[in-house]
Amino acid sequence: MAKIRVGRVSEQIKKELSQIIQMELKDPRIGFITVTGVETTSDLSQARIYLSVLGSDEQKEETLKALGRATGFLRSELGKRMKLRHTPELLFKFDSSIEYGSRIESLLTELNNGNEAR
Repeated sequence: MAKIRVGRVSEQIKKELSQIIQMELKDPRIGFITVTGVETTSDLSQARIYLSVLGSDEQKEETLKALGRATGFLRSELGKRMKLRHTPELLFKFDSSIEYGSRIESLLTELNNGNEAR
């Protein structure tokens, strides 16, 4: 039963953080962000938020710094929106799976085009 609750809380955190970042965070350093996933510890003390950011590596680093500075605001807003006894600590990480998938897709397309030329 605890795993079911952790999963539900993780999905709710993902939904709420996406809305907060898009609508209420006004930092110009933050680019186009997609919250791709949230992993929460079983005691709900920490939440690892996986992000996908469009742009160069420099823009990604600036976005991560800006989110690090806004962690207090994000955590307090999350606490207001969710009814939890303790709001989890937020840890932001990049999710490179989308870039990896697009790289594989481009390689497959390139191989396919090479086979059609023969």
